[in-house]
Amino acid sequence: MRGVMLAGLGLLAFAFSWAHAPARAQDIEPNAQPLAASLREETLLPEAVLRSSALTFPSILEAFEREAASRSDQLAADGAFDLILNAEYYDRYTGTFSGGYAEGKITQPIAPFGGEIFGSYRLSDGDFPIYENIYNTNELGEFKVGALFSLLRNRRIDQRRFAVEDTRLAASQARLDVLLVQLNVQFEALRAYWRWVAAGGEVRVYEGLLEIAEARAIGLARQVEAGATPEIALTENEQNLIRRKSLLEEAKRTFVTAANSLSFYLRDESGELIVPLREQLPATEQLAVLPSMQSLLAMARSDILDQRPELRNFRLQLERARNKVELQRNDLKPTLDATVELSRDFGPIGDGGPSFDSTDTIIGLTFTVPLQRRAARGAVQRAEAELRAIERQEQRTADQIRVELDNILANLNASLRLASLANDEVTQRNTMVEAERKRFALGAGNFFLVNVREEDAADAQIRAIRADLTGRLAAASYSAATMNLTELGLE
Repeated sequence: MRGVMLAGLGLLAFAFSWAHAPARAQDIEPNAQPLAASLREETLLPEAVLRSSALTFPSILEAFEREAASRSDQLAADGAFDLILNAEYYDRYTGTFSGGYAEGKITQPIAPFGGEIFGSYRLSDGDFPIYENIYNTNELGEFKVGALFSLLRNRRIDQRRFAVEDTRLAASQARLDVLLVQLNVQFEALRAYWRWVAAGGEVRVYEGLLEIAEARAIGLARQVEAGATPEIALTENEQNLIRRKSLLEEAKRTFVTAANSLSFYLRDESGELIVPLREQLPATEQLAVLPSMQSLLAMARSDILDQRPELRNFRLQLERARNKVELQRNDLKPTLDATVELSRDFGPIGDGGPSFDSTDTIIGLTFTVPLQRRAARGAVQRAEAELRAIERQEQRTADQIRVELDNILANLNASLRLASLANDEVTQRNTMVEAERKRFALGAGNFFLVNVREEDAADAQIRAIRADLTGRLAAASYSAATMNLTELGLE
């Protein structure tokens, strides 16, 4: 019968512990929606590239997995405060004495004062030798509740509470690492996209230049055949054809390289690379204009610095370092633990006699003091030095971010002005080409000047494309530096 009572006691305690078990950790990886098949067919705009890289790029997915691992560490650290069940059964089957007992105990560690509270139930039967008299209970058993508290060492912090807080901060750092990886990936994806667009624009310019030379070759051949133009003009135009074909081939090579580089960020649902086609190049009117400096400077500098993940990460790292210093200083303190127990036997008096039929209140103190404490002092000094080193790193990083932000603004301002000037130059060069062509048609000009004007106009278009590219790269750098999540496709 005693064994049956013990089994029931164990099942009761198990049910209590299961009811108080912590919830399972949830999957933190975002649900990625399927990417549209239009990535392979329709005009490719920067929003589609940013969406693809945000959902499928391996570095971002890897960062989410690292965050999940950090959350798991946090759950494991919380396990130090899990409810604990202990059950014990002890009986004699032969010998002079017949005493035996069954006991179940539930212990709950708590954070305040680094303590724990517990409750137990023990039921005994039979005769015990004098040295085991403590196991006796009344016929309905003994209930006991108690608590243990740390009054000096481990009062404010101990290894369990340090681990819980440290893993929480580490998980927050992992979330910031995800954001930092996202910012870097989206920035690089934008850079690859704008280089692809610029390379495609240069191909168009050189194709147009070549088409003019090829069309002119037909006209010149007719004029030479009619005797209106010397044959040397055909030879000169053939030289222009060869040079323009070389320029076009070089531009095509650059475009293919840019397309391959963009495919690193353009992926389908399974992560397979998608090499964009030339037919997917957007028209100029489909692209947003470069932003103005006034709109970019709307955010205050202090707000930018406060939100930068590098500095937020340092703040968390400093908090972790301060907690470590406090934990090491805790080891310098003496130990003074207090124990309080209240026990009561119920039912008719058992084999132990009337001395067990009472309510007992017990208070105990345990004091331990380390004398030399050299290990603890060394650990404290190391933790304090690490804290100071992190403070210096934070200051250096903050200054570096300020300098980089100033340089980005300077480059962006210059890029916007250069892009405007380049567009003005294109307009003027095109005007000169039309004028020179009219003069040539009227017999007042010559073929050499027409060719020079056309190539000057093409060079101006190339410079305008590259100036626009520089401006868009600078704008992408500013979006990454100021954490403009909308521009980076993260919102």
